[in-house]
Amino acid sequence: MKLLIATTNAGKVREIGSLLEGLPYEVIGLGDLFEAPPPVDETGSTFTANAILKSEYYFAHTGLLSLADDSGLEVDVLDGAPGIYSARFAGEDATDADRVVKLLATLQDVPDEKRTARFVCSIALTGQIDGAIQTRVFEGFANGFITRETCGTGGFGYDPVFFDPELGRTFAELSRAEKSARSHRGKALAAARNFLETLRENS
Repeated sequence: MKLLIATTNAGKVREIGSLLEGLPYEVIGLGDLFEAPPPVDETGSTFTANAILKSEYYFAHTGLLSLADDSGLEVDVLDGAPGIYSARFAGEDATDADRVVKLLATLQDVPDEKRTARFVCSIALTGQIDGAIQTRVFEGFANGFITRETCGTGGFGYDPVFFDPELGRTFAELSRAEKSARSHRGKALAAARNFLETLRENS
């Protein structure tokens, strides 16, 4: 059975695929489709709304069990920004490095104790569930601080400046296993994985 990871972000496809290893699903991304449907406009006002919008859209267009994630960074001193605009924080065509540079510049004068932030992830799964087309949602959170400079070469996005106070390192310095256990996406996917295991057992 195929499981479509409804994203064009190669980093997300790799990370999600690794966290779902061992399940009886063939995990594919939008790039693996013979003809992917056009991108959907993410018009939701929350991570959950955008995740549902994407999973339902790609299920409707492909008929495949579709998993969509919407995630981002919320910085307290910025009133939760960049939030749902995390990927567009530095403009539509900006790179991960561009977004990090803008965030650090924005927080340049903010003292260390006020640089608190959290990663948020909402995952929506749409498909034939218990004999009907349904959508289920799973969420995960990770609390930390924004550093003053990048540190580490792993991960993607804002990982090089997101400091995990319990481990004493940024997300970009963690091993894949460490990040899976600590990250917002890892926590949300753990819940989704448990559900997918149950779904296959009952099918």
